[in-house]
Amino acid sequence: SAKRAWRGYRGADLEPYHVALCGCASGGFAAAVTTPLDVVKTRLMLGADAKGLAYNGVADVFSRVVKEEGAAALLSGLSARVFWISLGGFLFFGAYDAATSQLKKRGV
Repeated sequence: SAKRAWRGYRGADLEPYHVALCGCASGGFAAAVTTPLDVVKTRLMLGADAKGLAYNGVADVFSRVVKEEGAAALLSGLSARVFWISLGGFLFFGAYDAATSQLKKRGV
């Protein structure tokens, strides 16, 4: 994991903000990689395209989006998705690590 690699590089435990940065980077990467799947899922949930033609499964959505709108359409919303998931990873992982660090210091 990124956290383990960074800890090994530093030779010491990570501070909560280090862990938050790991969560941010990991979340952003995962968001970027899975954006095409999210676009396909959203189109499936809508059930039909803008013309009212029903979708018939994942492969149909994927091929029609690429054919009718171009491959770039599979990356619709990429920047917003990466931003929000990165921010969430930063806050959640940072807060979790800060809380667990404090609990360990108090012997809980």
